[in-house]
Amino acid sequence: MNPKIRGLLFYAVTACSAVLLIIPMILQHPFVLIFDRYRRKAQFLIAGIWASLTLFPFVKIEYEGLENLPSPDTPAVYVSNHQSFLDIYTLLTLRRSFKFISKTSIFLYPIIGWAMSLLGMIPLKRMDSRSQLDCLKQCIALISKGASVFFFPEGTRSKDGKVAAFKKGAFSVAAKTGAPIVPITVIGTGKIMPSGYETVLNPGSVRVVVHPTMSGTNADDLCNEARNVMAQELV
Repeated sequence: MNPKIRGLLFYAVTACSAVLLIIPMILQHPFVLIFDRYRRKAQFLIAGIWASLTLFPFVKIEYEGLENLPSPDTPAVYVSNHQSFLDIYTLLTLRRSFKFISKTSIFLYPIIGWAMSLLGMIPLKRMDSRSQLDCLKQCIALISKGASVFFFPEGTRSKDGKVAAFKKGAFSVAAKTGAPIVPITVIGTGKIMPSGYETVLNPGSVRVVVHPTMSGTNADDLCNEARNVMAQELV
C-alpha cells in the first residue's frame, strides 16, 4: 500500500478512536480528580487503549526489558530518544501513567489537546526560560505527589536516527527528588514516520527497549549514563 494512503488511514483510525474514547475520559474525570488527582491512572488506561487501537493495525511493536519498568505506583523519571511523531503513541502502550511535557500550542488542538489536559500533561513554552523553570518545578511537585514524568532529553526529534546531545532537566529532577531514571530506547519509528514527513506511514516494526533504572544525585552523571545506554542500543 502507498505510504501516503497508509498515513491517511492511520490518521482516520486515530481520529475515530479519539472521538470515541474522549467521552469516557470526560465522564470519569470528576472522579479521577477526587480519587487520583496526580497519577490519573484511569485516564492513562484509556490513553493506552487509544494508542494501541491506533498503532496495532499498522505497526508491529516488540518489547524488551519490560521487567525493568517500575511498578505503576512508583514515581519515576522516564527518558527516551525521540525520532518520530509515533514515539508518544508507542510509549503510551507501555501502560504506565507518566506526564509528558508538550508545547503549549498542542493543548489548543480539539480532542487531542483536551485529552492532554485530562491526562495532566505539562505545558512548555519553548525558548522561554521562565516556562522551562516552571515546568521543572511542576515535575518535582508531581513526583512528590507520587506521579511520574516523561522527558525527551534531546528536546526535538532526530532526523538521522542518532542520539543528539541531552538537556539536563530530566536528570536534575531525578537528582533532586531521588526518583529513579528509566531509560527507554525506541527503535524504528523514525523509518516508519520520519520527522518532517508526518503524512507518510511506511511499513515496518518498532522495538522498545526498557533499560535498567538508574539513580544518583549528580545530574551530569545521570545524563551521560542514560545517553550512552541509548546510543549503544542504536549502534
